[in-house]
Amino acid sequence: QVQLVESGGGLVQPGGSLRLSCAASRSIFSMNYMDWYRQAPGKQRELVARITRGGSTNYADSVKGRFTISRDNAKNTVNLQMNSLKPEDTAVYYCRGQLNIGDYWGQGTQVTVSS
Repeated sequence: QVQLVESGGGLVQPGGSLRLSCAASRSIFSMNYMDWYRQAPGKQRELVARITRGGSTNYADSVKGRFTISRDNAKNTVNLQMNSLKPEDTAVYYCRGQLNIGDYWGQGTQVTVSS
């Protein structure tokens, strides 16, 4: 079993920044990759960013240049730095860890971008 706990969501004005964190109950090196997903009301959950065990990253086109995924190995956390936020970034953001034994999800953190 793996527990993932997200934090850092909140209300921010357009153009602002937020930093999300995902704390894992085991070493993040045990995971093949870790993702941030988001789900806006009435929409499907979508992949926002991924970081592999080797440190490679990739991003959805809609967030490239604005979001950065990173990890803190000592704290077993994966972070998502979100800059230049737009109203369309409003969603619940979820952390996902992919292991050989299966996928694990956090409970999500709400991000609202509004003036």
